[in-house]
Amino acid sequence: MKLSLKSAAILSTLSVAAVVPLLLGAGSASAQPIYGTQTERFDRSYVGAGAAAGVTNGGRNNDAAVFGGNIQGRFVVPSTPVSVRGSVLFTGKNSAVIPTVTYDLPVSRNTNIYGGAGYSFVQNGDQTSQIGNKDAAVITAGVESQVAKGVVVYSDAKYGINAYQGSNAGALTLQAGVGLSF
Repeated sequence: MKLSLKSAAILSTLSVAAVVPLLLGAGSASAQPIYGTQTERFDRSYVGAGAAAGVTNGGRNNDAAVFGGNIQGRFVVPSTPVSVRGSVLFTGKNSAVIPTVTYDLPVSRNTNIYGGAGYSFVQNGDQTSQIGNKDAAVITAGVESQVAKGVVVYSDAKYGINAYQGSNAGALTLQAGVGLSF
């Protein structure tokens, strides 16, 4: 249990550390405050690509942290603060497909933070991916912002619970990318 609480604390800290600088940089003269007035939620679907870095390892052979890419998409569920997302994390040796459902919270004009849960399907259990080397439940937290018409930037952290074979270790991965909205 201590490992799970420690891992959750690390994920929370890293998510806040990743989100706060992006929010401070996303503010502008036209941005509205979080409290006191209605903020305009970013409510567009998008597909994007970028980098993904695993920052943990499972402590055994083929469990080392790895760097690679990501393809990520968001589909907005109309008239709700919920989105269905899909991510593919890949390296030259392995990939993981991660469908998730998130709750999206507007924090300034065209900028959301989000949190949710999903499941990772690792394609090759003999090699590690950024999210471990076995299928696992995943929690995620991130930020997304429309920076120009049709252009979205996103960043998130994903934590795979017990994501390594033969180990109780969790896997933490950080992603960032640029997408096109539709």
